[in-house]
Amino acid sequence: MKATDSHALQRERMVRDLAERRGLKDARVLEAMRRVQRHLFVKDHLRTQAYGEHALPIAGGQTISQPWVVGRMSELLELAPEHSVLEIGTGSGYQTAILALLAKRVFSLERVADLAHQAIRRIREMGLVNV
Repeated sequence: MKATDSHALQRERMVRDLAERRGLKDARVLEAMRRVQRHLFVKDHLRTQAYGEHALPIAGGQTISQPWVVGRMSELLELAPEHSVLEIGTGSGYQTAILALLAKRVFSLERVADLAHQAIRRIREMGLVNV
């Protein structure tokens, strides 16, 4: 988390809610969700809504899944650091970034070119080299 991260408190509340009210238990998944800045994966005008428990529209008529869905899917995978993951439907790259913090390698495919280019940029900006 960067010192200049103005969304850190919102993200911490989201993670706490996922654990306490929504039942996510995997500490690695919760920590990954704490580290990935979800607001960077949504449209600028929706950033204030990024940590709410709802899906948000992204490019190509697609949506970024609500945080609980991302967390639960990640938890159900039971990923270990030596695992590789194939993700179909990169979307904004948010789930991809979470998976990259949990697995050794992530292969992700996206059919909407605009989404793919944006996700690649975000993943590179985060310094994730295992995607």
